[in-house]
Parts: sequence; C-alpha cells; structure tokens
Amino acid sequence: MDNIFLYSGLYLAFLMVLPLVRIVIGPTVLDRMIGVNAIGSKTVVLLILIGFLYHRVDMFVDIALAYAMLNFIAVLAASRYFQKRKGLYDEATYM
Repeated sequence: MDNIFLYSGLYLAFLMVLPLVRIVIGPTVLDRMIGVNAIGSKTVVLLILIGFLYHRVDMFVDIALAYAMLNFIAVLAASRYFQKRKGLYDEATYM
C-alpha cells in the first residue's frame, strides 16, 4: 500500500514541473501567479501523501491546512498589490 502513495507522490512531484515552466517563462504576472498557485495546491496534496507514508496523517494534515491558508493569503495579497499597481489589469476593462 505504501508503494501506491510513494508512486503517487513521485508523479505529483513530476507534475509540478509544468507550472514551474509557466513561472519561469510566463509572459505576464498573471501567468506566474497561476503557476505559483498550482504548485501550492499540489504541495498540499503532496504533504498529505507524505503523511500517509510516515503513518502520521494527523500531523501532516495540520501542516497542509496551514500551508494552504498561507498560499491562499499570499495569492490574494499579490493580486491586490498588482491590481493597485495597475500591472495586472487595465483599469478600463476592470471597472
């Protein structure tokens, strides 16, 4: 059973490469923010899989929830910052 979680974790870690490419190459700030958010979401699932591997799901679920909240707040703060800076949206189309 542990092999399933191990292979799922490795596959999920491999899937994090695609958003990483979007972060590095992404032409706009919005593309980079979406890439960071995708990596954060996959990291939450990866933390829970690590909890299953170590048979300490209760501890890793708490860590994953804290990381998910931190990721969500960071994305909100970054989008708010770029909205006020007028780097993310054009004011005529946003209002």
